[in-house]
Amino acid sequence: MKHKLICFKSPAHHDILMFGAVADELLALMGVSGRVPSALAAEDIPAARAQLVAGLAQPSMVAPTSSHDASQENEDEPPAVPLSRRAIPLLAMLDKAYARQTHVLWEAVV
Repeated sequence: MKHKLICFKSPAHHDILMFGAVADELLALMGVSGRVPSALAAEDIPAARAQLVAGLAQPSMVAPTSSHDASQENEDEPPAVPLSRRAIPLLAMLDKAYARQTHVLWEAVV
């Protein structure tokens, strides 16, 4: 089931709310199951973070893709936000959770 909003939580960081599609992409890059709800134990954070960083470094993730070229761009349409930028808060949460040896969990917001 696809969720509209996912909330990431950790005792080491404030909660992070993300659109479900974005959270699903980040969870897939981290190599976790993608089940919601779920969690990472502190000892699993370094590997998941490394996979996320490696996935975000792929050329297809560096810039948002577009179905039309820049000359046809609608001026009223806001620019797409790259997944690497959307991942910044989650990376910070992973770092802080690992530093405090605590977990990160995520759940759907209903």
